Amino acid sequence: MTNTSSIDIEYVANLARLDLTENEKKKFSAQLEEVLKYFERINEVDVTDVEPMAHAFPVFNVWDEDRAEEGFTVEEALKNAPAKRDDQIVVPKVVE
Repeated sequence: MTNTSSIDIEYVANLARLDLTENEKKKFSAQLEEVLKYFERINEVDVTDVEPMAHAFPVFNVWDEDRAEEGFTVEEALKNAPAKRDDQIVVPKVVE
């Protein structure tokens, strides 16, 4: 059994940028304890003869061949723009 008393729930909440109430801290501490129990079960599995891998199945490059294609016309690109001016989409100013 994992000793969850060594886990600082306030530190973990701070890392996640969460402001937890005392009730939430108790609730999430219990939930974290349950999650850690599953990690203990995973650690019990014998993997001595298992080769480390990133994927369970072989992964191959599935990209299509890169080739130039005709793009949108200006009219097609701006067709659904809510506001446009000088062949550009008008957006609200976000920098002062």
